[in-house]
Amino acid sequence: MQLFDLTGKRALVTGASGGLGQAMAVGLAEAGADIIAVSSSESRETVDQIRSLGREAHFIAADLSKEELLEGVVSEALRLSGGIDILINNAGIIRRMPAADHKRQDWHDVMALNLDAVFFLCQLVGSHMLQRGNGKIINIASMLSYQGGINVPGYTASKHGIAGITKALANEWAGSGIHINAIAPGYMTTNNTAPIIADEKRYNSITERIPAGRWGKPDDLKGPAIFLASSASDYMNGHVLCVDGGWMAR
Repeated sequence: MQLFDLTGKRALVTGASGGLGQAMAVGLAEAGADIIAVSSSESRETVDQIRSLGREAHFIAADLSKEELLEGVVSEALRLSGGIDILINNAGIIRRMPAADHKRQDWHDVMALNLDAVFFLCQLVGSHMLQRGNGKIINIASMLSYQGGINVPGYTASKHGIAGITKALANEWAGSGIHINAIAPGYMTTNNTAPIIADEKRYNSITERIPAGRWGKPDDLKGPAIFLASSASDYMNGHVLCVDGGWMAR
């Protein structure tokens, strides 16, 4: 189990106030990591859960879609923790609208948080990791890194971009001790999927297509996140790991 031990590691997790981000942050803490939780909304519940495990936890409030704030977020995280060993880029939004009606502002909003912020945080934290010669970066991709989706053209484009960024940075940084990979969750029960879950017909048709016969829960990402953050994945780089109950195998 030492392969998965994160004791003494310091992780910056974005979008950590709930859902997938909260589950991954708590999962890393359960494996021994201290956490800096970043979110535009209150992350007190996440911080309390982590501290109850005996780990250090800090919260930074920031709207990561505002590019001018990113350098300050990373500087504050480094000040609070003394270093960042693990970065999980999880923060993201989705705007549902047919492509013909997709508002330009919705497109720009999605790209700013889902893609631009991810690349610039990789740059900022990656520079720190490159100086040290080690680090783990986990980007949160999607099944829509592979597929087109319906009524989510901006989200789909952003998640294709996440897969591309992950591979591009792996090509440049793998030889410098940086491991950068991505997790592509399947259909998960989160706030982002609430409109689909509320549509009984669509919810049932999706569930029938999942070989596992159920939607994922946020806790289903704990294990994959720990794996990619730990020395158990030291020869993995540029990989997009599907955690989807078998969806992509159909």
